Amino acid sequence: MKKTIFYSLLLFLVLLIGCQKPQKKPQYDKKLAPGELALRKITNPEDIPDFTHGCYDMSRMAMAIDSSLNYLSKPSSRQFFPYADITHQRAVNSLKAFKNLIQSGLRGDELNASIRQNFDVYMSVGCDDKGTILFTGYYTPIFDGSFEQSRSFKYPLYKQPEDLIKNSYGRILGRRTPSGSITDYPTRAQIQNSDMLKGNELVWLKDPFESYIAHVQGSAKLKMPDGRLITVSYSASNGREYKSIANTLIEQGKIQPEKLSLSTLINYFDRHPEQVGRYTRMNPRFVFFHKSQGPPRGSLNEPVTQLRTIATDKSIYPRACLAFICTTLPDTVGNKIYNDRYKGFVLDQDTGGAIRAPGRCDLYMGIGDKAGKLAGYTYQEGQLYYLFLKQNRPIIAKSGFGGRN
Repeated sequence: MKKTIFYSLLLFLVLLIGCQKPQKKPQYDKKLAPGELALRKITNPEDIPDFTHGCYDMSRMAMAIDSSLNYLSKPSSRQFFPYADITHQRAVNSLKAFKNLIQSGLRGDELNASIRQNFDVYMSVGCDDKGTILFTGYYTPIFDGSFEQSRSFKYPLYKQPEDLIKNSYGRILGRRTPSGSITDYPTRAQIQNSDMLKGNELVWLKDPFESYIAHVQGSAKLKMPDGRLITVSYSASNGREYKSIANTLIEQGKIQPEKLSLSTLINYFDRHPEQVGRYTRMNPRFVFFHKSQGPPRGSLNEPVTQLRTIATDKSIYPRACLAFICTTLPDTVGNKIYNDRYKGFVLDQDTGGAIRAPGRCDLYMGIGDKAGKLAGYTYQEGQLYYLFLKQNRPIIAKSGFGGRN
């Protein structure tokens, strides 16, 4: 009797599971409907996240805020505001107020309470109108480079060509032809299968996949033969949409989805160098670079800051503004990588070829191999919030911010 009941229950569970519809993969790249905004103001205080966990470590935060304020001090930044009810001046005041607040010495619960008292909070609608965001990571690699082509350095990064046309917003319009008309700029495959950029090389790298990584990350640190360390940063792209070659490798069974990481891709192409060109040409997007001074810079032409800079779709999110992320990030203990919940304040200072639609956000992980390893393992859902100083709230001195009611 007991066996009969057991097998009946087992059969019921099998049938139940079999009848359930498979879970659909979230459409992280789902576009907004016409006229829809990526941010929605939170009106119920109970829906505002608890900022406390992110209110202890404020390292590099003031520096990142200064980069955003420097961008917003440029007259050209005004063209992107207002965003909903966020004016340019309110964006500036919000950053100044938050910087004063964190420099007042408040931390933890007290800082959380002051933020909730002084700031309005807006939540991203995400990919599903419920706030779901896919967080990925990016970084600045360090590679060997040379200004001279040689047997060792054969793979170029190119300067922005003169025939590439952008509008005043930085959007790529295409390629100006000799007749004066504008056509779509050639794809990566068309560029690399021709000599159309010959003479426009900026630097040369040793490895073809390293060149591709620089394109995807948007910047790189290069160690030159004389020992100098220089920075090459994003200047423009060919305007084509980014296509992940990792997805293609997974579809073809070359790598397992559960083992997907940048390290896995590097190892694969180390074993199969003859396949680099074939796969990278599948991504039509191509990036152009310029030599820059100091730290790597993002699309706002301001320095990006480790764990403080995010890249979003700048056509739908407000530039340079203060944000807060809740997600899961990788970290290392020895040689092992583990995931842990993460909450922290960030600045929206960059964009990326794969970062399109409200359901995507890229977090800058830093410079070098460790940052690259962590960036390669960052692939988790979470939520994204933006903070703006409440209307008519004054910016007051650091020592007396906010007060208590």
